[in-house]
Amino acid sequence: MESDLKRIGVFCGAKIGSHESYKDLAVSLGRKFADQGIGLVYGGAKIGLMGAIADSVIRNGGNVIGIIPKQILELEVAHTGLSELIKVEGMHERKKAIYDHSDSFLALPGGFGTLDELFEVLTWNQLSIHKKPVHVLNLSGFFNNLLLHLDHLVKEGFLAESHRRLVEVFPSVSDWERNVIC
Repeated sequence: MESDLKRIGVFCGAKIGSHESYKDLAVSLGRKFADQGIGLVYGGAKIGLMGAIADSVIRNGGNVIGIIPKQILELEVAHTGLSELIKVEGMHERKKAIYDHSDSFLALPGGFGTLDELFEVLTWNQLSIHKKPVHVLNLSGFFNNLLLHLDHLVKEGFLAESHRRLVEVFPSVSDWERNVIC
């Protein structure tokens, strides 16, 4: 269980995905953040699940820090209604800034960027660069194949079981809230 949880770094898609439930997840989670007084730290975009969670936190009176690389800013996808928008040079700086501003991390459905951010913080945790919790919301089994592959890495001797346990998986917002927020 976490204590002193002030801000959570969320990794999620710049697209909405194929099912309305993904957007519903982001909206529900944003409401929970605001209700619990937990700030959102994320990639700074106004589109996809990223925009949906940010909008929900803002709509419910919460605090949102967006961190966006200049090349994405130039695509005009930056969210302009955030509590704070931090502009950085590139993706490496973005991940470091999200890490620096967050007490823990949570992955929602997404693509390459989401997985890249998730695996970066897991690797840093594995290497003892940090000890911040890393969670995955596995709505409708979205991450099942990835989790099976992590189990395969353990079976094949490429990942220690203790490192496999660095990612804690929850099937729903309410399950995550019950076990993490208390």
